[in-house]
Amino acid sequence: MDMLPKCPANYTPLTPTTFLKRAALCYASRASLIYNNVQFTWSQTYDRCRRLAYSLQALNIAKNDVVSVLAPNVPAMYEMHFAVPMAGAVLNTINTRLDAKNIATILRHSEAKAFFVDYQYLPQAVEALKVLLLIEGTRIPLVVVIDDIAQPTGARLGALEYEELVLQGNPEFDPVEVTDEWDSIALNYTSGTTSAPKGVVYSHRGAFLSTMSLVLQWQMKSEPVYLWSLPMFHCNGWTFTWGVAARGGTNVCIRNTCAADMYHAIVQHKVTHMCCAPIVFNILLDAKPNERRDLVAPVEILTGGAPPPAALLEKIEALGFHVTHAYGLTEATGPALVCEWQAQWDNLPNESRAVLKSRQGISVLTLADVDVMDLNSMASVPRDGRTVGEIVLRGSSIMKGYYKDADATAKAFRNGWFLTGDMGVIHHDGYLEIKDRSKDVIISGGENISSVEVESVLYKHPRVLEAAVVAMPHPFYGETPCAFVSLRKSLSPSEREVQEADIITYCRNNLSHYMAPRKVVFSEDLPKNANGKIEKFKLRELAKKNSTSSSSSGSDSTPSQSSPAAKSQRAPKNRGHRKHPQEPLHQEHVLAMSRL
Repeated sequence: MDMLPKCPANYTPLTPTTFLKRAALCYASRASLIYNNVQFTWSQTYDRCRRLAYSLQALNIAKNDVVSVLAPNVPAMYEMHFAVPMAGAVLNTINTRLDAKNIATILRHSEAKAFFVDYQYLPQAVEALKVLLLIEGTRIPLVVVIDDIAQPTGARLGALEYEELVLQGNPEFDPVEVTDEWDSIALNYTSGTTSAPKGVVYSHRGAFLSTMSLVLQWQMKSEPVYLWSLPMFHCNGWTFTWGVAARGGTNVCIRNTCAADMYHAIVQHKVTHMCCAPIVFNILLDAKPNERRDLVAPVEILTGGAPPPAALLEKIEALGFHVTHAYGLTEATGPALVCEWQAQWDNLPNESRAVLKSRQGISVLTLADVDVMDLNSMASVPRDGRTVGEIVLRGSSIMKGYYKDADATAKAFRNGWFLTGDMGVIHHDGYLEIKDRSKDVIISGGENISSVEVESVLYKHPRVLEAAVVAMPHPFYGETPCAFVSLRKSLSPSEREVQEADIITYCRNNLSHYMAPRKVVFSEDLPKNANGKIEKFKLRELAKKNSTSSSSSGSDSTPSQSSPAAKSQRAPKNRGHRKHPQEPLHQEHVLAMSRL
């Protein structure tokens, strides 16, 4: 049997670009993309992508050249996910929340040959190009402006404009054939919250398999209507840029992920599916009455990016959204674990169901294996839901490696596993649950405290919108939990009068006392990185500074903090009052900034 031939009839390299050709043939007249008053069919989208791929080659874009794009979720951003690889090039989608310096760093590191920029982000792009011009020997990419296709502004930065390239292209262009499925299709940069961003390289094979896996495990049926509430620059939209084409669905594009636009699109276009980070739940939940719309049918949401507290899941599902929880990272081509629902859980109380749903789940189909290991011995931890280890992965959806960084690639792979840096447990049923990033575990008096577990309790507080817990240095215990909290914007002035002691008492009533925050800092907004994730490294620095000032000023006589509203209205307090006299060894909660 080993002598049987492998030939083009029984073997073709895997690539997600084939989904577009199939969609154009099978769903030619079906709506492929909607953006404001603009609508395309799959036949038209295939035509436009072939034209753009032709124009890219006419601009001397060759195999393995990097084409960068800085744009929101607009038609051009979607089309480039097919057109760029169809021209043989590698797509680099840049986070629109980055500043000019970081954009310049990515353009320089990737050696981008072309740079497509939406008109809305021209100021950042110009500043980034100015940075590059000051660096001797740096390639300056060819710049193409993407004007708004629904309401053109006439914006230009040179002679090239996106729609003109599409019109000038050849609709009969034959896409570059993928001869090796290990060839690169995309270059995505990590968020860089703790270090410089790294370029993660995806293969055609990995992108294809990840797309198929998610479509299957999310049970995305034919003709879905998909709302782009997740930025396409996040792991290529968690591969649903290609996945919607695979199912012959309709892409509903919106520029801004605001409550009014999302609710309007959901109702007007009868959206069936959307993806987002848990932060979008807060946007939907905190919508003003004039922004909110009643859902006429359930909307499937795939969420990930940060562990969503069970309380938050329970609230969003009450609005008519059906949530599936996933876990992933850039290096895993997006989601690597999905919390597959089991029918036996249907009759459980809502709170119990939300707790089960908040777990990260089991591996996607493209992973060969997933485990939680003690990295000192590389032995699996017991499946008891308590023993913490590092989550490790291996399979075809894992990245090829870090671009131009062999040392970081070697460090990420050990003994045939990819090390995620996330700490978790495995339950007896095989479902994984994240406990923390390895660097975010708080060690207090020799006890490990999961910041995620404390945060999940804080999110249950009816007045809390966002919460983050970090380690604060302590002279006796080493570290103690410090909570940073923002309150719901929709609260009345009287409801916003929340004291620090109120939050601490609430946590002590719902957690082991040693896990409760020793300090609470109220903030209007928590600092977030370009991906919308809370920047805990900044909060750790603030906690460290506040701890230092506490020690130098005699912490036992400093007052508790309160929310901005409560602080402005409270009466003078006895500064010597000890809130928890049963724990005399702990420092009192110190006065901290009311705003970050």
